[in-house]
Amino acid sequence: MKIRLAVPVEAEECWNIRNQAIRYGCKNTYDDAVIAAWTPEKMPESYRNVIVANPFFVVDVTDGRLGATGFLDLSSGSVEAVFTLPQYTGKGLGSQIIEAIKSEARERGFEQLTLSSTPNAQPFYEKHGFKLLRESMYSSALAQAELRCMEMSVKL
Repeated sequence: MKIRLAVPVEAEECWNIRNQAIRYGCKNTYDDAVIAAWTPEKMPESYRNVIVANPFFVVDVTDGRLGATGFLDLSSGSVEAVFTLPQYTGKGLGSQIIEAIKSEARERGFEQLTLSSTPNAQPFYEKHGFKLLRESMYSSALAQAELRCMEMSVKL
């Protein structure tokens, strides 16, 4: 498995990883209708723009496909879109993504990273040094709902 930067042509595959990870990982956290609205098959074009504008990491898996994603949002200093395909959950791909984002952030002079986590992913981020700041509600236009989130940060 190899970690590298994504290219714009991989946007749809990254979007698919996102959707599968949310559908699998959040099924006990949010209602089915919310998850369905939050994970539309059609990717917003703005998602491809994110890959162009930020260090957006992917992990190549042995079958030649992508297995995990995540990026450093340069404008906010936040960790975003850390998603792993369900069949690779627990195999270290998400950890590779987090470490690559932290390394990139340090190289760019960031002293801290923030993120908004789904409640089910909180233990994963805590394992990587993130501390809970507060619980909040995030208004998601895509999900058409208020999503319970865990605001977290880590010092670099």
